[in-house]
Amino acid sequence: MSRSGQSHILAIGGGSFRQTARYGFIEASPLLRYALDLTGQDRPKLGLLATATGDDSDWLLKMYGAFAGWDVEVSHLTVFPMPNVEDPKAWMLEQDMIYVSGGSVANLAALWRLHGLDEAFEEAWKSGVVLAGQSAGALCWHVGGNTDSFGPTLRTWADGLAMLPYSCGVHYNSDPQRRQLLQASVASGELPDGYAADEGVGLHYVGTEFIQAVTVDPAGYAYKVEHDGAGGVKEFRIEPRLLTA
Repeated sequence: MSRSGQSHILAIGGGSFRQTARYGFIEASPLLRYALDLTGQDRPKLGLLATATGDDSDWLLKMYGAFAGWDVEVSHLTVFPMPNVEDPKAWMLEQDMIYVSGGSVANLAALWRLHGLDEAFEEAWKSGVVLAGQSAGALCWHVGGNTDSFGPTLRTWADGLAMLPYSCGVHYNSDPQRRQLLQASVASGELPDGYAADEGVGLHYVGTEFIQAVTVDPAGYAYKVEHDGAGGVKEFRIEPRLLTA
């Protein structure tokens, strides 16, 4: 396996895909090109997971279509009604990058643990498989964040895989509930210090260290949210690197 020897995660606040002029079609944004480039492969093997949508076949098909013009080898892993591959861990280890879609992060985490995918993901990550995802697919690698998995009113959720020892905020500039609840959860100690991403912004970690933020939106930012030691929080805005097509 020819990999960089480093463990990468790109946690995307929103904007992995864009609508095209053709109705019902989507295209992959430069955020996903950035993640694929981290593999170091000329023709990377890309694995797709849509567990958070209940393995919605339409969404999987759209994601396949989004990479139709890219030099990648695409496959997917589902768990409904049963895993579609004989050995999910072996499948993960064969990939150069795995992308996890948005949806219900609470359902995703429960199903992954039920099928032993949580441990498989950690092994794949440590072996150099690049992990990426948006929304639920970003929150899942962290200790937690906030989610609408339980209804339209956001709830604090601290049952992530915790490969990254931080909280995570997604859709930070498009959903006014999110910033307020993340700050309150960090202030109360329900969640640890962490990072947040606006729409179009990705948080890049090497190992467990935050390295930089990248964006496809010139107006998008990332943020560090820290407990201030006095029952409140401090939020620091992080200038991301702008990606071009």
